Amino acid sequence: MAHTIQKKVNLLIDGTYFANKVCLILYQDNNVKATQIYRLSNGEYFQEISEDLHNLLSLGIQIQSVTCDGSPSIIKAVKAISPNTIIQRCTVHVQREILLWLTRNPQSKAGIELRKIVCKLNSIKSKEQWDYWIVSLIEWEESHRQYLNQKSFSENNPDKYWFTHKSVRKSFVHIKRALPDLFHYLDNPNIPKSTNSLEAFFGHLKTNLRIHRGLSKEHFKAYVKWYLFF
Repeated sequence: MAHTIQKKVNLLIDGTYFANKVCLILYQDNNVKATQIYRLSNGEYFQEISEDLHNLLSLGIQIQSVTCDGSPSIIKAVKAISPNTIIQRCTVHVQREILLWLTRNPQSKAGIELRKIVCKLNSIKSKEQWDYWIVSLIEWEESHRQYLNQKSFSENNPDKYWFTHKSVRKSFVHIKRALPDLFHYLDNPNIPKSTNSLEAFFGHLKTNLRIHRGLSKEHFKAYVKWYLFF
């Protein structure tokens, strides 16, 4: 089902799961805050998302950008169906994941310093601020490279090893991989840097659904469709 079709859009794509294992995927135009298309499924699947994107393009829509939480299925589908579309990773989601891994009170100097850098991620609003932030991340890596690459070896099998400081390394690798798609919003103010508006929408929908507990799966889906329509 489609609503208020725009010719050129900056899409927000995100999915949310309900207790009955239904997954709602929304494709929202950030400029007019309108749902362009949605899907009720049981997961976020490459084939289905590809089909949805293809349907939008067939309506004459130009998808300038897609902001998402980093779902592999979404990213793969966008690259396959609309390769010229800019992919913007949700900065809030990237920050949230890393802070979860680092915890509130990291036990190492490297962890403490990286946490301070990551906490500034969502306050970057200009290229100048971006420059300072990137430099701080590069300097952090140079300072703690040996710590990041430190390995622990198995006593029973000398060939088996793992990185000693897993949470700090995992956090840095995560943000390093996301970097190419983290700051497109600085070049184009129409590109949303997060999927916060969709998460707020999902929260409001779930609050309303609590009033109607006990719906069968079919009645549940019908309720969601009418909610989206209105």
